[in-house]
Amino acid sequence: MIAARDEFSDSYAAVLHAYRLRFSRGGAYTCIALVMLGVGLDVALYPDHQLHFVALRSVVSLLMLCMALMLRATWAQRHVQRITFAWLLLPQVMISWMIHVTEGPVSIYYEGLNLAVFASGIALQFSVWQCLTLGGITYLMYFLACYTHPAGAAWQGAYAVNSLLLIFTVIASAVCAFYNEQARAMMLQLKGELAEKNLQLKQSNRDLADIKGQMLQQEKMAATGTLAAGLLHEVCNPVNYCLMAIDLASEDPVTQASPALTEYLADAKEGMRRVQYIVSDLKTFAHRKQGHCDEMAPFPFARALESAIRLVGHEIKDVKVERDLRGDTIAMGDEADIIGVLINLFSNAALAMRQLQDRKPHLYIGAVADGARLRVTVRDNGPGIAPQLLGRVFEPFFTTREVGQGLGLGLSISYGVVRRHGGTLVADSVAGAWTTFSFDLPRAAACPAGFHLKEQP
Repeated sequence: MIAARDEFSDSYAAVLHAYRLRFSRGGAYTCIALVMLGVGLDVALYPDHQLHFVALRSVVSLLMLCMALMLRATWAQRHVQRITFAWLLLPQVMISWMIHVTEGPVSIYYEGLNLAVFASGIALQFSVWQCLTLGGITYLMYFLACYTHPAGAAWQGAYAVNSLLLIFTVIASAVCAFYNEQARAMMLQLKGELAEKNLQLKQSNRDLADIKGQMLQQEKMAATGTLAAGLLHEVCNPVNYCLMAIDLASEDPVTQASPALTEYLADAKEGMRRVQYIVSDLKTFAHRKQGHCDEMAPFPFARALESAIRLVGHEIKDVKVERDLRGDTIAMGDEADIIGVLINLFSNAALAMRQLQDRKPHLYIGAVADGARLRVTVRDNGPGIAPQLLGRVFEPFFTTREVGQGLGLGLSISYGVVRRHGGTLVADSVAGAWTTFSFDLPRAAACPAGFHLKEQP
């Protein structure tokens, strides 16, 4: 809060400084024009003094022009208020001297004093104290001009009226300066809030774009899952036919009389059983539940682990896989979703370890019961993740793979899956040594009555 207030104060001071600098130059040029236009009054009202007045106006205008040009320099810009105050006093001194040498309190030049005082609060963006100071000095010069005039400065008639009007002008100028400053501060604050809202809107648009990308990806995955479930169902029929044919062939006397043929059929049957396991795993993974974790059910984490390993078997065929499951590892959740998380972690680990040729790839999967949670760890001995990238691995669309090899959504989706299960997916790594992903799941201390775990075929 204090830092934000300080930042606003600095911003306001910078804007106000630039505002005063711009208006000081414009005000000086305007005042020069008005001073020189006053020659018409000299000629019309005081022709006897017109030469002296024109010379005085020219000198004052030249001095004001020099001060306005000074404001182009950097050192002078730091003192813009003092320079503005100085050039504004020049016409006040000139007008006071003209009042003294002409008609004193009844001189029409008195209006010029009021004009300069009022302009200080309205056009030149003076502060309240600057307006009061300028007004006090102006009244003092007016008093001296009238007091030293042969007619004197008695508190009556024109002098009294002009004095009151000048005091009124000073008060009005100070009030205007106060409210102008309040309005400027409010406008700058609103401008800052608008800029902040624009930044928030841009961030919201980026977040919505990321969410849209995730939703599109999830829709594609759901459509793929539905298609895969249908295809896998069709695959089951020929697999069962093959197994039945192998069993019948195994019982044939010709087969039983040939040890080699019996071994060949046994190998074929084992291969078909592996196909059957893979089809079952794919069906489990493809059948994703919709909604939140109110549809969770107990499942053996070991079963989900084996399914994930089989499904990425072609990616980790040269990887030494170490399983370390301790205690009761029955988890509560969406088994298909957890298989998806494990597949993503295993695939990323395999891709990373494949980059190193100087060590044998090793993948460690650990699961340990810890109270009401099941702690799962997936660790590889790959090249690790650079410290500057470790904090971004869960960002949507962030990937270190080459273009076309990944969307950067796997870890982001996995992070969301673990969060829906009430857990947290955490990454840790040492560059050049290893990478670990850890997450936790709710445990099912005991299966509910009437619940039977589905066995693998």
